[in-house]
Amino acid sequence: MADNNHTVALIIGGGPGISASCARRFSSAGMRVAVAARNPDKPVLQALAAEHGVRNYACNAARAEDVEALFKQVREDLGTPGLVVHNIDGRVREVFRQPITDVQPDLVLATLQNSAYSAFLVGQQAARQMLAAEPGANGQRGTIIYTNASAAMKGYPLSGAFAMASHGKSGLAQSMARELMPQGIHVAHVPIDAAIGWTQEDGTRQHRVAGTTRDDNMADPDFIAETYLQLHNQHRSTWAYEVILRPWVETW
Repeated sequence: MADNNHTVALIIGGGPGISASCARRFSSAGMRVAVAARNPDKPVLQALAAEHGVRNYACNAARAEDVEALFKQVREDLGTPGLVVHNIDGRVREVFRQPITDVQPDLVLATLQNSAYSAFLVGQQAARQMLAAEPGANGQRGTIIYTNASAAMKGYPLSGAFAMASHGKSGLAQSMARELMPQGIHVAHVPIDAAIGWTQEDGTRQHRVAGTTRDDNMADPDFIAETYLQLHNQHRSTWAYEVILRPWVETW
């Protein structure tokens, strides 16, 4: 397929929330969409493939060789990605609510590898391919978007590992933006300061911990995806680096 860096989107981290919403929205905008996950056989990813033509790939984003192979394969199959979304927060469930005196170091390391380190690996491969591609009419070579959490802005008690990972991802994104934006690559950092309630089969929106969404008190991943597409379509004279998303009733 002909290489076109403005019509191929690659989403790293496949699940029923932000990633699925992004895949559907990007596809509806006419983009060729790839989603990478450790398990590409998840039902939600299979449904995206069947209903929207999304291409699914197996990838452990914390492994350099996996990420390099992923970008090579996507380029061969679809073309050079012009929009790359890193949507992995890296949380290892067992590491949460652990006092700093008790938390196991291997869980901390895994959290950092899954989040900040994987963000680096993805950003490096994305930048390499985008810089090698021909720029569009307005000089834009592509967009790299990092999903993050409120832990990027504040370290919560009993959550040191996740704060480290989220702050690290934030620092990486800012450094990349300063380096790559003058070269035509839009880098955006999007902390989601909220629980994310994704749509269930019965039509309700729910979060596994926060429960059922009421009166839009949780972030809707469909509108997060809309924001990501808007970021990608921004004119370079007004590129946004950081957009913090939170519901209207969120306390902050």
